[in-house]
Amino acid sequence: MTYNFDPDRWYDNQRAALESRLARGEIGRDAFEAALAELQRRLEEMEARLDGTFQIPSPKT
Repeated sequence: MTYNFDPDRWYDNQRAALESRLARGEIGRDAFEAALAELQRRLEEMEARLDGTFQIPSPKT
């Protein structure tokens, strides 16, 4: 199974959505900062789960 999830792109999309909500006045600066911190935490959690998933075996000589 091929898994083409890009955590950095996901983060960029989520951050852009938060920035749009802030610009429209749907959320305040404090809520934005809290959501951004949560987003960063989630990104780090995802990257930790993805780290080391794919390994290329060393060639036998």
